[in-house]
Amino acid sequence: MPLNRRTFLGTSAAVGAGAAMAGGSAVPAAAHGHGHGHGHGRPPKRYSFTVMGTTDLHGNVFNWDYFTDKEFDDKDHNDVGLAKISTLVEQVRREKGRGNTLLIDAGDTIQGTQLSYYYAKVDPITARRGPVHPMAQAMNAIGYDAAALGNHEFNYGIPVLRKFEEQCDFPLLGANALDAKSLRPAFAPYVIKRMRTPFGRDVRVAVLGLTNPGVAIWDKANVSGKMVFPGLEEQAAKFVPRLRSMGADVVIVSAHSGTSGTSSYGDQVPHVENAAAMVAEQVPGIDAILVGHAHLEIPEYFVENERTGKKVVLSEPLKWGQRLTLFDFDLVWERGRWVVERAGSRVLNSNTVAEDPKITGLLADEHRKVVAYVNQVIGASSAAMSTAEAAWKDEPIIDLINVVQTETVKAALAGGAYASLPVLSQASCFSRTARIPEGDVTIRDAAGLYPFENTLEARVLTGAQVREYLEFSARYYVRTAAGVPVDTSKLTNAENIPDYNYDAVSGLTYEIDIAKPNGSRIVNLSFEGKPIDPAAEFVLAVNNYRASGGGNFPHVAGAKQVWANSEEIRNTIISWVRAKGSVDAAQFASVDWRLTRDGSPVF
Repeated sequence: MPLNRRTFLGTSAAVGAGAAMAGGSAVPAAAHGHGHGHGHGRPPKRYSFTVMGTTDLHGNVFNWDYFTDKEFDDKDHNDVGLAKISTLVEQVRREKGRGNTLLIDAGDTIQGTQLSYYYAKVDPITARRGPVHPMAQAMNAIGYDAAALGNHEFNYGIPVLRKFEEQCDFPLLGANALDAKSLRPAFAPYVIKRMRTPFGRDVRVAVLGLTNPGVAIWDKANVSGKMVFPGLEEQAAKFVPRLRSMGADVVIVSAHSGTSGTSSYGDQVPHVENAAAMVAEQVPGIDAILVGHAHLEIPEYFVENERTGKKVVLSEPLKWGQRLTLFDFDLVWERGRWVVERAGSRVLNSNTVAEDPKITGLLADEHRKVVAYVNQVIGASSAAMSTAEAAWKDEPIIDLINVVQTETVKAALAGGAYASLPVLSQASCFSRTARIPEGDVTIRDAAGLYPFENTLEARVLTGAQVREYLEFSARYYVRTAAGVPVDTSKLTNAENIPDYNYDAVSGLTYEIDIAKPNGSRIVNLSFEGKPIDPAAEFVLAVNNYRASGGGNFPHVAGAKQVWANSEEIRNTIISWVRAKGSVDAAQFASVDWRLTRDGSPVF
């Protein structure tokens, strides 16, 4: 009979700040006798163990794309989901021995797919006798030991997060998510796990969880007045020495924060968003950091601590369950305690294994429900619309995104200080295969317009800044002299600019003269029929990727943010279509921009 992971590892009661250590006192191991491990020519005692890590799972259990209604695939043939991760985890446990492994996560768990949306909004886990969240079911079955809180954990409000926490058999950690009134941790800051060794000397492994300070901005509506989010470095500096004094032999940080040292929210919060490397550099006593939030793949990265000179290993597995990080630790018994002799990391690719039938079977009903839900009809369209030519023509299907964003921002600003400013909106042709059919429109159709999980913001720009923004966007077109035949397959993506970094802006009219050089292509830029006033102020409805500097567009990242929400834009589009019941392009489609050469339209 397989041993229960808790009885095997020795249950740790040390969840949270002052909890007692499991299995006896927190006296340093040296106090129990046994001085130096290497006396009398005996070989030193050694022990090795592995900590596995995932991050940014974003509601992915199955290797399935709910928007295309088929198996997930991308150009690199990555696979996604906890069912794949489960297979990798079991392989590692078989190889190392289950008792010599731990499994942790670095956050952004309950938001991102229609599966996770469904159990937050459609059949919410918070309802009386409500369901158990699929991510809790899957992570419990796989046997996670701890997970840090991500910023997206707060998207659906604190009640949903608290219910999810209650449903998990492992702690959700957030040493820098504090109660706004008491300034005490609102979640367990850490957990201490004990690894049994063959020498009768357990290794105490502390996992400290840190979340992203950006929660205070991105989910202001949900957390304002309830929780505050100090910087990762200051909370790590407070807790790491405490964990060491409690007898932790190994300290691992699970941080929902990238390594770049940058922030996307400007000076609105005095803390760095992507602070993982800074924590390693500035806080002594950390052995490894599981990195999250940035959606990058970092198999192994060493940062030297500036105070001790010790190297700290960092690793970030790719998002959505595409990779599993393995931290391997080799310890040696020295002077009556376990010392980390070597620590390294690597990642495993989930596309090398099959899904674990234990996980797919466990959640087959939930999966079926959500597939049926995304194929639900939410309205009717008077005409078919497609993005096939949207990369070079102002098409109604992109106008649909812009009208939804404009109306949402106008409604949000109504009655406030910015209600009188005109609202412009940006949208990109994210996919050249998106379409809204004539007749029935499903949730899947509407969501397919917006394959990214971006959220919506409102920023204030001047007319002059809007012009520079449009000029920057127009670099996307290959310069084509007047009179030369135009081949649409060679017209776009100049300088390898991807489609999602070309913005069409609604609320204005303008021409892009592709015969002209970059920086002087925007012609006849008008607002309400008159040339735009460079000093006039406009509100731009903009996605959070662009607003946080994605694509490096000028002015927008530094512009004043006057509103933001945490609802994915695709879900806003779904709600809009559902509320209207019909999509009538005649009501919102208009040609606001066109490509020209020396004043003559290209198309």
